[in-house]
Parts: sequence; C-alpha cells; structure tokens
Amino acid sequence: MNDAPLLLAIDHGTQSARALLFDPDGNLVAKGKAAIEPYFSAHPGWAEQHTDVFWDAIARACQDLWAVSGVDRARIRGVSLTTQRTTVVNLDSSGEPLRPAIVWLDQRRAENLQPMPRYLEALFKAVGEGDTIDFFRSQAECNWIAQQQPDIWRRTEKFLLLSGYLTWKLCGEFVDSTASQVGYIPFDFKRQDWARPLDWKWQALAVRKRQLPALVQPGQRLGSITAAASAHTGIPAGLPLISAGADKTCEVLGSGALTPDIGALSYGTTATFNTCNAKYVEAIRFLPPYPAAVPNHYNTEQMVQRGYWMVQWFKQEFAQKEMLAAEELGIETEALLEKFLDDVPPGAMGLVLQPYWSPGVRVPGPEAKGAMIGFGDVHTRAHVYRAIIEGIGYALREAKERVEKRNGVRIRRLRVAGGGSQSDAAMQITADIFGLPAERPHVYEASGLGAAINCAVGLGLHADYPTAVARMTRVGRVFEPIPQNRRLYDRLYRHVYTRLYERMAPLYRDIRRITGYPA
Repeated sequence: MNDAPLLLAIDHGTQSARALLFDPDGNLVAKGKAAIEPYFSAHPGWAEQHTDVFWDAIARACQDLWAVSGVDRARIRGVSLTTQRTTVVNLDSSGEPLRPAIVWLDQRRAENLQPMPRYLEALFKAVGEGDTIDFFRSQAECNWIAQQQPDIWRRTEKFLLLSGYLTWKLCGEFVDSTASQVGYIPFDFKRQDWARPLDWKWQALAVRKRQLPALVQPGQRLGSITAAASAHTGIPAGLPLISAGADKTCEVLGSGALTPDIGALSYGTTATFNTCNAKYVEAIRFLPPYPAAVPNHYNTEQMVQRGYWMVQWFKQEFAQKEMLAAEELGIETEALLEKFLDDVPPGAMGLVLQPYWSPGVRVPGPEAKGAMIGFGDVHTRAHVYRAIIEGIGYALREAKERVEKRNGVRIRRLRVAGGGSQSDAAMQITADIFGLPAERPHVYEASGLGAAINCAVGLGLHADYPTAVARMTRVGRVFEPIPQNRRLYDRLYRHVYTRLYERMAPLYRDIRRITGYPA
C-alpha cells in the first residue's frame, strides 16, 4: 500500500478554485476543481462577489478531489493556500462579512479625498510623485468604503485580502503570508511587514493596523485546520496550514525561477514578467518589487494589465463562429484559434499591436490606449489575433530588458506558465521574440506547485528552497528560437514597437483631453 506523504495545495483563482495533491517530487497526484462566477456588477465598473462563493468553491473543489482520487487522506501531511491578489473582504467583530468582497477587477475610485498633511504633499510634489500618490489613494478600496459606506467601515473589525479571509476560514486565525500582500494597503515592501508608524501610507489610507492580520513568511505555520473547516471541506482537522503566497508569486516559484537569471512569464488574465531576487530592486522608480514566495526575496514584477484577457476580448468580438464550434466539439475556443497563429506568418504581415487596453500609473502612463498599426487589405481576423499575441510578447520583452538593466543580471532562460502557455504557437512566438528558449514547466498547475513547495519546506520534507525547487520542479517541453523569425521580430521590436508609444502618447493625451476617457 502506498503511504508516501502528500501535500494539499489550494489554488483559488479568478475563475475557479482547485484542490491539488502533490508528492514531494512535485508530481501532481490528483486534482479537484470548482468553477466560480468571477464577479457580479451592481454598477458599471464594479466587480464584487459574495464571500461564501469563494469559501464554498474550496469545499466543492475538495469534494471533487476526494471523489476523483479516492486517496487515503491520512497521507496528507499539510495544506497550503494561494489565491488571486488584491481582492478585499470586510469582517465585523464576529468574523462575519459586512459586504461582498471587492474583486481585483473592480475599477471604482475614491474621489475628493481629504488632502494629506502639507509637508507630505510638498515632499511628493518635489520628487515628482504627486500623481502617483493620488492614484494610490483613489484606487484604495478601503478609502472608497470609508468614504461611500461609512457605517460599514465603522463596523469593520478586520480588513483582509482574500488570502487572509480564506486563512481565517481554514484555521480560525487572523493571519496571512507576507507573500500575499499585494494591493493598496499599508505594507512596506522592502521590509516585508506592515509599514512603520510614521510611514506616509497610514496618512494615505483609511485602514488601521488593528484591522489587519498578523503576518508570517512563506514556509511558516499559519495555524491548523479547524473542525468546522474540516466538516465543510473534508480536509482532515488538525493538519498544519503552511504559509505560501499570492498566485503570481507562487507561479514563479512553481516554475523553478529561483534566481534572477531566469525570467518567469505568466500568460494569464494579467500577463507578467518576473524574476526572483534576494536584492530589493525597483525596476521602475518608486514602484516596489513584490514579496516572493521565498522568505526575504523579491519578485521584480512587470505587468501587461490586460494581457491574455485580450484573447477573451478577441473571442467575444471577432470569434463567435469559433466559440460555437468549440462548444459543439466540447473543446476550448483557443484550440481552434491556434490555426490562426499557424496560418499567419511571423510579424502578422506588418500589423503591430501596442497592448495598452488598460492604462497604468507609470508604464504605460495613465493616458495610454491600445493601438494597432500597419493595416492593409490583406489582413483578416487571423492577422489581428496573431498581432495580439505578438504585441503581448513585445511588451513583456520590453519589461525583461527593463528588469535586466535594473537587476544587473542578464536573463538566460525563460519559464512560461499560465493559460496562454498551453498554446504551442504562443510558446514559439515567445521564444522567437525574446531570442531565448521558452520552457514550459512540467505541470500546468505551476501556482499550486509553488504553494506545495512552501508546504514541503515548512514541514521539513525538504531542507530548504533550493533543494525543494531542484527536487519538485523541472522543465517540460522547450521551444527554441527559429533564427529567421528571431531576426524579423528583433527588427520589428527595435524599429517599430519600441518607438510606437513615444509617437502615440501625444495623441493619447489629446484623446483623453477631448473625450475624458480614461478618467
């Protein structure tokens, strides 16, 4: 009888929750999944979800896992949790939700906030960061709730990220991982702890330290699975819950990107370029790196806000026929769109896309819009689709070069995870644009594997993170750059893509001034 230890990783993403069993060698033993509705919207731009939807999804994923695997649950040695980032929950003094969670896709902003102390405003203005601080304050969910729903804010005993809320449900403790702290919160990214008392963030935000959870580093114990959580999920009571991190940071770890010479690409709703670094390095001035899923390390993350969301946009707007055909065949629409990528030559016959469907605070600027240039009468939907994938690749190559410059370390390998990485054509495009081998991790569930690595180290199944990564991660299929494609993409990138924003930005600003969009 097989009595080898198992690790349970719970990965709660935007569209589903997954319960994943890994062994200490990083093999995915079994998987349970429960789909969720990402959000509902009571007003334009809002994105909310009832907290019990998240909690019930974990239960459904676990029950699916038990049914599918038939595993002896006594073999499970510990549990770890990774979740979507920046989704926030308000709890009252009894630990009950006061309102639906505000999901990370939410676009509301706090307006007409009280000025900060004059000395801080003068300081930020002097260093040219006034707009950045205003953006931070307006985007902060706690500020909007305090302003628009003051009664709820008065009764908010705990203000938690989704990771902190689900940890509370699992082990009954108000505690969270340092590596989950991403959002508009008073967190000191360099120290990886709540900000010191005199930090400007306490002036900028409505939240107070008493409303926040205790923090522990990845690999440390958060608590134990309670009897109530066990009854809800079927996870054995008393199992240790080991700290992991947010989904993107666990994905970097699960991809095996433990050193700054390995670039980790995530092809998800938000597309990101990451490295793991022991040094605190701001790839863009005043925009901090996030905590890594390795203690006292940092992820120098750069993102394309809408990333592979653009594939969903393309499907809805241009691929209704393929969506219907895929539904009849019982396959994903992307499987049919793969032919678009195969049929169109590299460079999309001159179409070049700038993937700024959602503006940023710095890169790109708040005025940014998406653009596609080079249209001719030969172009079809297929060319547009390939230009989207190539445009995301160009933006991430630009991020890679920015990180290399700031890190002082050259990227020599790429690991590519996330939904978009399952496309062989997209992987080849990535290798060709970057001019580097694009390596797919051996398991699709890279984020869950990163959480399981934390669990393994925390339980002492592996001595340290380098040992765990060497044992539990490995490369699957590798896509080598095709020389002629690499040369073509390099010329398009250097002579067209990198010059596009500089030339378009004045027009974007005029569009914003004339139309008011984006605000």
